[in-house]
Amino acid sequence: MGIFSEATAVTPTGPGEFGVTLDAQWAVADKLHGGYLLAVVARAAGEVAQHPHLTAISGSFPAAPVGGPATVRVEVLNVGGSQTQLRADLVQDGKVRVAALVTQGVLTADDPWWTSVEPITLPDEHECVRVPAEVPGGGFRIPLMEVEETRMEPASAGFAVGRPTNRGVTAGYHRLADGSDWDPVSLLVALDPVPPVTFDLGLAGWVPTLQMTAYIRRLPAPGPVKVHMHANDLTGNRLDETAMAWDSKGRLVAQAIQFAGVRVPSSAGGG
Repeated sequence: MGIFSEATAVTPTGPGEFGVTLDAQWAVADKLHGGYLLAVVARAAGEVAQHPHLTAISGSFPAAPVGGPATVRVEVLNVGGSQTQLRADLVQDGKVRVAALVTQGVLTADDPWWTSVEPITLPDEHECVRVPAEVPGGGFRIPLMEVEETRMEPASAGFAVGRPTNRGVTAGYHRLADGSDWDPVSLLVALDPVPPVTFDLGLAGWVPTLQMTAYIRRLPAPGPVKVHMHANDLTGNRLDETAMAWDSKGRLVAQAIQFAGVRVPSSAGGG
């Protein structure tokens, strides 16, 4: 599909139930992207909610879905004056693949009343390194990079030439390739950047999202978002990653933390 709104489109099929066609292009190798899957769930929840904007979502990924038909089942838990709280499950072949709690509210484009978070400083966008769909020597494709443009700052792209920094950090610019601007739902894709921070630790391979929580803070201005992600601790083949996204006006628009699986060589101290 390529176009985000089409790739996340849902069709009502019954009370609180929506059909969706999961798009295999929003994937890393043959694994559907975690941020994309949360966006599909959020899209369905938004159809039921009495408030217009996604403000928070927390999802668990008990089983990996594949491209093709699936169902999202949504239950309204509570409707208040400022928010709607919901539960939503992505089901495929009779099995829950993503289970999420969702909060909808009302966002504005206002500047923060107070913040301690300063936007990251990056080189100009054209000076950053475009992540290709075909990774040289990687042995797999990243179809996601054909629908979401990622340009990494050179400092965090050293792994591509065999020189990871071992800081556990990635940073760069993100755009939707279809030219549409970021919104509260599509920001979930940006908050799960590819490649993962494990590449900066010299660890290649799939990093499956086990649990991800995201907060959307305000409506983003048009243009790219800058995303900074860092790891805090890698223990027992489990890694946490924290992401923050700033819009073209330098305002924090979204943040997320996720718990992911990673295979650590025994020589690196993995469990």
